Amino acid sequence: MKYYIIAGEASGDLHGSNLISALKKLDTNADIRFWGGDLMEQAGGTLVKHYKERAFMGFAEVLMNLNKIFKDISFCKSDIENFNPDVIVFIDNSGFNLRIAKWAKQKGFRTNYYISPQVWASRASRVKAIKRDIDAMFVILPFVKPFYKKHGYEVTFVGHPLIDAIANRNQVNELNFRKDNNLGDKPIIALLPGSRKQEITKMLSVMLSLIDDYPDYQFVIAGAPSQDFSFYQQFIKSTNVKFIENKTYDLLSISYAALVTSGTATLETALFKVPQVVCYKGSTISYQIAYRIITLKFISLVNLIMDKEVVTELIQNEFNKKRLKEELDHILDSEYRKQLFLAYYELEKTLGGKGASEKTARLIYEAIKT
Repeated sequence: MKYYIIAGEASGDLHGSNLISALKKLDTNADIRFWGGDLMEQAGGTLVKHYKERAFMGFAEVLMNLNKIFKDISFCKSDIENFNPDVIVFIDNSGFNLRIAKWAKQKGFRTNYYISPQVWASRASRVKAIKRDIDAMFVILPFVKPFYKKHGYEVTFVGHPLIDAIANRNQVNELNFRKDNNLGDKPIIALLPGSRKQEITKMLSVMLSLIDDYPDYQFVIAGAPSQDFSFYQQFIKSTNVKFIENKTYDLLSISYAALVTSGTATLETALFKVPQVVCYKGSTISYQIAYRIITLKFISLVNLIMDKEVVTELIQNEFNKKRLKEELDHILDSEYRKQLFLAYYELEKTLGGKGASEKTARLIYEAIKT
């Protein structure tokens, strides 16, 4: 069978790579063409365009790059027609993917969606287009299924692929990892400032402003695969900061606490049972637009899944040195940490068991082979 997969950022690349691996187990002759990243390429597909070439964050940034985005959309449509796949699988990345899906459905292609657009967070009116343009939707968050059902659309909850990604990783030897990365023996506070240049620029300086207040801890930046170390260097002013590139899971596995930019990383950090403070600051224009259209009580996946405040969220003006220090002190407190660990275990049970990628691959494969 021929599969065309479209993912748009680092998390999509991770989940796309696991999906490709699962598809290849079921369909040994699978011909897979994709938009994604290095992990998907390693899993065994043909890369069309890397997500690094089109990583724009926020409403303002998207507007500034509309010309490039429209060129990518046109090229993608042409590439799909030339490849003529049995199925197109969209992974998150709604702004791009929903445009392609509308066209693809009109052209008669089978359309599947893995990891739903966040219509449950804003612009629920998009559900109408999804019902029209998507043949099958596979969701990874438990509260999304009843959301769609309320709008008259049946979807399949497959569990969360992060559980598999974390369970299947090679275990790290802490002593060797510390030695290899010159980390010493202080407890580690991991800094996860995001993956795009815009968000790293806004997040990292504030995170690093705390360093002098915590000399008994080692701060370590988790470098995103989409950025080179040279970009991070401009923010590093202290010897008590280390940088580790593209080893976020290994770092989280030995971390004592973390400061995390809102996104998939908040859930990853929770699944590694690391106490965290969730941080977010966008451009003024992007934030004002988001504030008016997003209907959620929380921004972090941890709190959304649990439907209560499990981890503290510092958003926009609340994300400053004073408040960040207060909340970091909080998650370093032993009594509070016990409560947080219990909530994290409850979170993991809510997400279901292993096998999200395999379930999704089987549903896709069996539908197109009949």
